[in-house]
Amino acid sequence: MLKKKQFVCLLSVGAMVAVLAGCSNSGVKFKNPVTITVWTYYNGDQLETFNSLVDKFNEGEGKKTDVTVESSSQGSANDLETNVLASAEGKVGADEMPNIFSAYADTAYTVDQMGKIADISGYLTKEEKEKYVQNYIEEGDFSGDGSIKIFPVAKSTELLFLNDTDWQKFAGETGAAYDDLATVEGLIETAEKYYDWSDGKAFFGRDAMANYMLIGAEELGTEIFHVENGRMTLDFNEEVVKKLWDGYYVPYVKGYFSASGWFRSDDIKTGNIIGYVGSTSSATYFPTQVVESDTESHDIELKILPTPVFEGGEACAVQQGAGMVVIKATEDEEKACVEFLKWFTKAENNIAFSVGSGYLPVTKEANDMKKIKESDKDLSASMEAILTVGVDTVNNSTLYTTKAFKGGLGARNVLQYSMSDLATADRAVVEERMAGGETLEAATADFLTDEYFQNWYQDTLTQLQAFEG
Repeated sequence: MLKKKQFVCLLSVGAMVAVLAGCSNSGVKFKNPVTITVWTYYNGDQLETFNSLVDKFNEGEGKKTDVTVESSSQGSANDLETNVLASAEGKVGADEMPNIFSAYADTAYTVDQMGKIADISGYLTKEEKEKYVQNYIEEGDFSGDGSIKIFPVAKSTELLFLNDTDWQKFAGETGAAYDDLATVEGLIETAEKYYDWSDGKAFFGRDAMANYMLIGAEELGTEIFHVENGRMTLDFNEEVVKKLWDGYYVPYVKGYFSASGWFRSDDIKTGNIIGYVGSTSSATYFPTQVVESDTESHDIELKILPTPVFEGGEACAVQQGAGMVVIKATEDEEKACVEFLKWFTKAENNIAFSVGSGYLPVTKEANDMKKIKESDKDLSASMEAILTVGVDTVNNSTLYTTKAFKGGLGARNVLQYSMSDLATADRAVVEERMAGGETLEAATADFLTDEYFQNWYQDTLTQLQAFEG
């Protein structure tokens, strides 16, 4: 028979073993092995980093809890959206829906209207929800009742990417300074100066025109798409929109801005521009060389600056980056999905993904450059610069993203293409006229009248009004 003292010691050892066992995993152990599938649009370094984390989960936490994650890239974000909608609609030849897929709000909302998305809010405690940047969690609350139908795993915002090598040559001869690029107005003045200095080359481009329109309007006190309960009310304020026109269309047709490649990082590589506003997630695509021809090229270095804002406007930054959507399934499958997503967004794992992809962490704890620098991840100088300015932007700006609504993608596409396509077409005409001997002033004169703006404004207004209500 055990003596009382021995019995107490054994109890203590047993309790310690139980505590240690509880600390070793999330406490979830499934009766039967669960396999969950994940579809993403990640490519290149982003896909490699994501897959390495999936492998880490499967070999560690997944093995302890009998959960296996299988991931696949569907190509581009557009390819992913097409495949997800085909699966959701049950189209012939479409693959079976995955358990999790990457999605922006508009796609997630569309699938949710089909009744296929799980509300995973019940799988997280109040304390767990509070760990995330509040704006990120709220993006997936379509009904305003605290639901979570998009789980944040990685976010991005926009920054100004600059070919600093060629900037230094220009700045050295003209006195241009980084501070000149803090405002949209200063950017335009600098771009004009560069155009004159470079004998007619463009200085700047933008990747996402819809972001420019939406965020620019927010800075100027107007929300173009105001959404409540899935219904959009339009505020296409003419005075505000005229400032947006003057901030992009006008310098574009004059040749100060440009967009010729698929992305503006392509235009940096060919030397067509030396600066652009783009997503932090484009970091891994910024070129290390400018290639002028088959025989001429030169190395360049990257400089990161905050996105220019309108003079007198409120500091506002775009909140973007797809989250993860969980499809309705068995309770075990939904739980397994959430366990993986919570693991993925633990600070050490989320930081690892950020360092490898250029996306920003989604928890309050991980949105800290000190913590990112102290991690054991291989942080390059350029990625450190991108994350430093990106994290600062998130922590010190008003973040904005449009809420999901029926037809939201179509409405966004109007903003994406209506001004930029017209600017591209009109700039081509200006170049033809100048090639024929006209001055820049003469070649652009009929494009810069109030009447020309009004025609575009009324046409765009009519297109957007179709998505109201």
